[in-house]
Amino acid sequence: MSKKKKEEEMVLCPVGKFFLDLQKASGKKSEFFDHLSRSRVQFLKVIRSLVDEKIDDIEKKSAKGKKKVTKIKVE
Repeated sequence: MSKKKKEEEMVLCPVGKFFLDLQKASGKKSEFFDHLSRSRVQFLKVIRSLVDEKIDDIEKKSAKGKKKVTKIKVE
């Protein structure tokens, strides 16, 4: 199997495919490639912030749903 075919099979995410196609079109020594590399990092940071925000929301909802147990002395 050729290297190109392996790369195409590895990239299933449309966003990853988009970046891979742009990288191939621009060449690795161009200014465009530098901007593209930095944008990938920013894109991943955006995704991380969304995931962190969702985790916080789930944890807050979980904490609100917990009822405190009160011990009652029965005689």
